[in-house]
Amino acid sequence: MSTAQPPRHPVRIGVQIQPQHAEYPAIRDAVRRCEDMGVDIAFNWDHFYPLSGDPDGLHFECWTMLAAWAEQTERIEIGALVTCGGYRNPDLLADMARTVDHISGGRLILGLGAGWFAKDYENYGYEFGSAGDRLRLLADYLPRIRRRLSELNPPPTRELPMLLGGGGERKTLRMVAEHATTWHAFGDLDVLRHKSTVLAEHCAAVGRDPAEIERSTSVPSGGPEAADAYLEAGFTLFTLSVSGPDYDLSEVPDWLAWRDRHNTV
Repeated sequence: MSTAQPPRHPVRIGVQIQPQHAEYPAIRDAVRRCEDMGVDIAFNWDHFYPLSGDPDGLHFECWTMLAAWAEQTERIEIGALVTCGGYRNPDLLADMARTVDHISGGRLILGLGAGWFAKDYENYGYEFGSAGDRLRLLADYLPRIRRRLSELNPPPTRELPMLLGGGGERKTLRMVAEHATTWHAFGDLDVLRHKSTVLAEHCAAVGRDPAEIERSTSVPSGGPEAADAYLEAGFTLFTLSVSGPDYDLSEVPDWLAWRDRHNTV
């Protein structure tokens, strides 16, 4: 057991149910099993084609699916890990998120990122541009999303949690400091520690306590005990990704037991 001080945020376990290579009944069943097991968050992703396996295999859209999950479930939080800021008008996206939040009874997490998968853009008629172009677009969209959320009638059921994914040190982490409730990061432990330091610098620049921001990453290899070091580094939300057609959740109980041990310290 780690001797670190209890984290400010509770330890949480998410499962990303990748909407690829499966018929929808299998996806629906995976969400149900996650809720029954006690998973904290069920994520999907915002792509239009599979990211692994057959590139033209079975695949479903993100936000219509989240609305279905909102009706299907009762306790588990739901969201995209992550939705692409450039795929939808930001005011419309805010309205969609508000609506799914109400359908779910206040369980939506609005996960956002700049986008990266060229095939999505090219085949659906979006301009791919450069990474800088996509980051600038996201930076423009974030205040519009927040403004629209504040104007909608009815408003969201709560201040809508906003998860931002990415690790760009000049632009993305600045946006995290300004807007995010949760930051989802990628990389090994040394990379995550470094980027947390950079995030803290951006938080200082905008006058925000970095401890307010929940830190999220994928489950590390090596099983739950390997995650103790990530917990000591301030990361408290860990997400396991599963793909169709079968959605193997056999690792989830060990992660939930590890979560519960830390949350009862």
